[in-house]
This record gives sequence, structure tokens and C-alpha cells, in this order.
Amino acid sequence: MCEACPTLLDKLIRAGLLIETGVDGLYGRSGEFERIVDGFDRLVSRLGQGDGAEVVRFPPGMNRALFEKSGYLKSFPQLAGTVHAFSGDDRRHAALVAHLEAGEDWSGDQKMTDVVLTPAACYPLYPTVARRGPLPADGLVFDLNSYCFRHEPSREPTRMQMFRMREYVRIGAPDQVVAFRAMWLERGKKMIETLRLPCHVDLANDPFFGRAGRVMASSQRDLGLKFELLVPVNSDENPTACLSFNYHQEHFGALWGIRTASGETAHTACVGFGMERVTIALLKHHGLDIAAWPREVRDALAL
Repeated sequence: MCEACPTLLDKLIRAGLLIETGVDGLYGRSGEFERIVDGFDRLVSRLGQGDGAEVVRFPPGMNRALFEKSGYLKSFPQLAGTVHAFSGDDRRHAALVAHLEAGEDWSGDQKMTDVVLTPAACYPLYPTVARRGPLPADGLVFDLNSYCFRHEPSREPTRMQMFRMREYVRIGAPDQVVAFRAMWLERGKKMIETLRLPCHVDLANDPFFGRAGRVMASSQRDLGLKFELLVPVNSDENPTACLSFNYHQEHFGALWGIRTASGETAHTACVGFGMERVTIALLKHHGLDIAAWPREVRDALAL
């Protein structure tokens, strides 16, 4: 760490709010940090409590076959994380230990399991909904929360490899889904302003991979499918996306065969909340001592 010019990450670690593990983007969280996360989680729940959302909680790993079908590897291979396990016998185990003790590569007998790390909280939801059959006439709303993984090691504290994503997902007819996203665009901005954080909403695109990905990103922006709520955290020049508002059109509905009550392909949209990102934004703008935060912010988070 630089003693003369500590970064935001340095300050969070020195204050004990984040705990180093030796891997960039992989941190422990203190009880004080979790108090803020829990407070923001409660605030999100209060705002969404009238939407009739069904609460679902998936683990941070998902079925590899479903992950492969989702198309994630076609769009974001650089971010995916797979789970491997030892597949050898006693002799190969002895070889593994020998390689380990010699400081050599011991991964030769590791093979992919049927589990991958969840890249976004909503990915396990769509095949689950498809298995239920046609949607009710007014569609469905879901409340999700999961640890997610994206392989992008960084010393920016807001760019973690393992992080929590809270989501509300709307599945239904196009007009239902578009209205849902518009509602949360307004609701989400007001929520962040209540927390006295500087913010603005801007058009965005996902980090699609490769030459074809650049075309997909351009199309996504042209169609206005993704907006992000940005808060200056690491720098004013490159603000951090703390909330995202995504309209997938019929992509997931067609992929998984989700049908509306009238038999049409369902559309989907989601609003995602970066739990750690919002927490770090609060610490950046209001200070590392929660007791010294503005009263209205502490009241909003019930701290």
C-alpha cells in the first residue's frame, strides 16, 4: 500500500471494512460493512414490497447444462467461472500431492463438474419459470438475491470477482415489462438521491466479447435496452454503475420457451442492485464512520 497516497481500497482495508485474501477482487466483509449491505437490502425490499414479487433465492452456483444453453459463453467468455474437481485415483492423487509440494501445476486431473458459478442472479430463474408452463395474465415479478462471479480481477474495490446482486425481474407481455423498467428507472434514481449520493442515469451496454460483441453492444445501445445508474466512486471521470435497468425483449422468453397466457413469447426485464457497490459508494461519500453519516441516510437504511 502507498502510505502517502492511500487509495479507496487501502482505506477500506485499513479501516477493517474489507479484508484482503491475497486475490484482487476477492475480499472478506466486516460486520460494519454488512450492516450497510443489510440496510440497503431492507430499503430495496421496502420500495418493492407493493409489486407482488415472488421471493426466490438460488445458490451462487448453477447447472452447467443450463448455463451453456443460456448463451453466456458466446457473449461473455472472459467473465465465466467454472467449477472443477479432482477426478483421479490413488496414484493420480499421489501425483497431485507431489506436484503441490514441488510448487508445480497440480491441475492435470481436475475436470469440469456439472456446476458453474452464477454470473447474474437471474440466470437460473428463466428455465425455472419455463418449467411452470404459461404465465398468468398479469405476468410475474420475482425478487432475487445471490452471490455472483465474474472473472475480472481488479484493485478497484467496486469491481469484485465475487459480489452480491439483488434483482427484481419482470416476465410478461411487452407493455408490462416496459412499464416495469420505466417505473424502476424513476424509483431507483429517487432511492439513490435519498441516500444523498450524486448520480445520473445513462445509456449503457454489456461487455460483449470480440468483434461480433462490438456489433451486439452497438445494437443494445441503439435500441436503448440497457441503462445504468452511475455514481462517482473510484473517480469522477469514470463513475461506477451501481444499478442497472435491462430490457431483454424476447431473448430469454424465446430461449427457454416462456409463454404468456395468450401463447405469445414472453418478454423480460430486470433491475439489478450492486450491493457492495452501493455500500462502497456510501462509505466513499459519507465517510468510514457510519455514526457520522447524515441522519436522513441512516434513517433510510435503518442504521
